[in-house]
Amino acid sequence: MIVYKHSVSLDANKCKGCTTCLRRCPTQAIRVRDGKACINPALCIDCGECIRKCPYQAKKASFDDLDSLDRSKYLIALPAPSLFGQFANLDDADYLLQGLLNFGFNEVFEVAKAAEIVTDYTRRYIRASEQNKRPFISNACPVVVRLISLRFPSLRSKLVPLTPPVEVAGRMAKERALKEHPELKEEDIKTVFISPCPAKVSWVKNTPAEKKCYIDYVVSMSDVYFRLLSKMKQDQVPEVESESGVVGISWASSGGEASALMNDHYLAADGIENIIRVLDEIETGHFPDLEFVELNACPGGCVGGVMAVENPYIARVRLQSIRRYMPVMMNYLPDDPDTPIPEVMLGTKPGEYSSAELLHADRAKSFRMMFEIERIAKMLPGMDCGSCGAPTCRAHAEDIVKGESTLDDCVIRMRELLQKQKEQDEEHV
Repeated sequence: MIVYKHSVSLDANKCKGCTTCLRRCPTQAIRVRDGKACINPALCIDCGECIRKCPYQAKKASFDDLDSLDRSKYLIALPAPSLFGQFANLDDADYLLQGLLNFGFNEVFEVAKAAEIVTDYTRRYIRASEQNKRPFISNACPVVVRLISLRFPSLRSKLVPLTPPVEVAGRMAKERALKEHPELKEEDIKTVFISPCPAKVSWVKNTPAEKKCYIDYVVSMSDVYFRLLSKMKQDQVPEVESESGVVGISWASSGGEASALMNDHYLAADGIENIIRVLDEIETGHFPDLEFVELNACPGGCVGGVMAVENPYIARVRLQSIRRYMPVMMNYLPDDPDTPIPEVMLGTKPGEYSSAELLHADRAKSFRMMFEIERIAKMLPGMDCGSCGAPTCRAHAEDIVKGESTLDDCVIRMRELLQKQKEQDEEHV
């Protein structure tokens, strides 16, 4: 089994053992044991909900420190489209790109540029596919890809098998740098992705060994934001021009990717609870007429990532101001729609993962465990209070069967037993 490297972790010193994260985790990956929360790495999807909801800031995202970048290398910044929505009064993307150069990057390559190319290839892929294989699901959000792998394995085949924009941007940036600077070697060039969420950090960490990764560093958007404020000068004429249009920058917010396909048969949803509901309905065949589904785990889309700064809805409005002065699209594929998709553009995700529903490798034992879970669940109060350290009574029953908890951990059940014992003792007095 593949060991997944996570970017969401717990600072035990800050954890108070409350049940806030327990209740908000969409995959029930968190338990409270010995007064501290603990994360089950087999179930965590790095969605960042625990970071977003923890009142004590005990959950944190791991990413590369800006000060750890090797300045002796040729550094290429890869700004995510959502970065453009973080700044007030920014009506020209060129000022942000120039700010990155002023900060010390040697070059900037917009992920939005790669997003436009992926959009064109997605159109071609859907057009060439058989009707009975639809709807296809975007693989741009790593949380959605991992969630499907763990909880909806039957939907894996519906993920669009195209390389996500961030990897396309990394590859194209390095190819361009090598072409324009023949004095450089490939190892001299390092790409730095400016990410709004920890899931994309995990995506880079879990690139298979046999697959080349074109992203060398992933830094937090919030770190870059505060450093950029003093580098973006309105009185300076930018030396660099944006290479993306409305289509590319729109990937930052929910619905932007889907609407650019010029296809009315799509669905776009954001927020982890909403996307789970949509995946449930896709699995049961509720959307027979859909052709494409765009799902973003963060509220509002990537602008709502936990490593972003601005309120996602404010950021979406700011993106509208920037788009007002941009061309619709700047990166088109060759006119021939029958040209096959190149091999370099194919590849969905970093590996396959075991379904979270399987309790044991031996299916017969797994079924016996399921029956035992149901039996124990009926003995529990069904209040889902979280006092036992599990998010629901059924999850507690599962922990008991796995040997990770006991019936005595149920506070309500123990109180009821003590009350009965007290009443029996009083009858004998």
